[in-house]
Amino acid sequence: MDFKRRAISSILRRKGKSLILFLVVFILGNVIAGAVAIQQSTTNVETETKKKMRPAATIEMDYEAYEKEMTTVAAGEEDQEIKEPQAKDYEKIGKLSNVKRYDLFIVGGVGSNKFKAVTDPSGGVSYGGSTKYNFSTKGYNSKNPLDITEELIKITDGDGFTDTDIKQGSNAVLISQDVAEKNNLSVGDTFVLDVVVDLPTEIEEETTETEEAPQSKTTTFDQPMKVAGLFNVVQKKENAQQTEQQRSEKEWRALEQLNTIYMTEKIAKDIQTKIDEKMSAGMEDGMGDGESVYYQATYVLKSSDDIEAFRQDANALLPKFYHVMASTDQYEQVAGGMTKLNTIAKYIVIIAVAATLLILSLVVLLFLRDRKQELGIYLSFGESRGKVIAQIVLELLMISCVALILSLITGNFLGGAISRSLIQSDWISGAAQNQQYYSMSNLMQSDLSFLDIQQAYKVTFSFGYILTYLLVGLGTVLISALLPLMYILRLNPKKIMM
Repeated sequence: MDFKRRAISSILRRKGKSLILFLVVFILGNVIAGAVAIQQSTTNVETETKKKMRPAATIEMDYEAYEKEMTTVAAGEEDQEIKEPQAKDYEKIGKLSNVKRYDLFIVGGVGSNKFKAVTDPSGGVSYGGSTKYNFSTKGYNSKNPLDITEELIKITDGDGFTDTDIKQGSNAVLISQDVAEKNNLSVGDTFVLDVVVDLPTEIEEETTETEEAPQSKTTTFDQPMKVAGLFNVVQKKENAQQTEQQRSEKEWRALEQLNTIYMTEKIAKDIQTKIDEKMSAGMEDGMGDGESVYYQATYVLKSSDDIEAFRQDANALLPKFYHVMASTDQYEQVAGGMTKLNTIAKYIVIIAVAATLLILSLVVLLFLRDRKQELGIYLSFGESRGKVIAQIVLELLMISCVALILSLITGNFLGGAISRSLIQSDWISGAAQNQQYYSMSNLMQSDLSFLDIQQAYKVTFSFGYILTYLLVGLGTVLISALLPLMYILRLNPKKIMM
């Protein structure tokens, strides 16, 4: 009889043992299928969510790495000097192949007592200090900042910067429509920004609770400016899933954006130079900290798929304690619980595969020992060991395939039910809510919340899920057959038939 027909006949003749083998594979297959379904679904949510996010990145200091190294510094040793990235470093990174466009600008802030800023009507945002109003400043060497091209702001009046403004470093600026209305300004008007500088004070000894801290001294200088354009902040669609903290941060960033003054790089440098001079003159020894112009860069990549490659290449060009921070990093922060679920699913797959290998190998080996007489007869009649092994493998595969296909369906529903229950639990959702994402660049921000990720999470019969599960399942079954097949190779038909 052909070994294929013998395999079918053996399965039908030994219904009890075939059923036991089927149940073992089916139960363990459900565990593997459920874990694979969860893992595939969490990976798909991450991939699709990141694709919807703006592929942007910036360079920021890695405070965690710095603090970690400082804890290992021996007592008496000097702290390591932090070398900040220079403009040339940012420009080198901007030339990487996966960068679509980038901004290099001087970032700063100024205080004013006369030039009015937009304030929070609820009083929720307070900058404090010795000035009434505070503004963020950005100095560009390009007439089209990314904030405009990426639709963070929209020019509503005026032409904005011209090539001449950028080349000559004119005093042209862009201010928000709200700030212009506060100060009765329109496009083409000139105004004077009274820049307030807090002078450094020396405190000889600590003040007691009853004593007042010494009042900081200030000085001012006037910076003439001309309104080249007015802008409005582009309002994004409200996300009902946001937490109260996310709404509060969004309002704070919108207010900061309204109070941002866009200017040429030359004017930004001039303002900072004057601030440094005032602070230096205000110190008793007449020595200041020197020039403190801070550059910042924002990169828009060609695709979100390029982020990790860009991160690796850019980090190699940066000084120590600085690293790339990408917009997609927000997913890891917001979806901390989802990442934890993915990790748990990986461990379950590994444990289930190991358990299947062990249990299935032992079950098949025990069944073969009971069939030793039958196998000895096949060999004594001249049947090759290869065909005997092929018969056993075929029996195992036929039973396992049926069990795996059925567990493919039931395991998917099992994985979906368990994962949905876990996602809604405090154990997972609480871990996500406690993590925060922060970047100085508004282009890096999104309205992503854990509730958005919860709603996007779906366990489906995707091609990736079916293929991954069948490869893992069938591979496990075939590997588990190796030990029992070694038993067949060691069989001696003469001893068996004696």
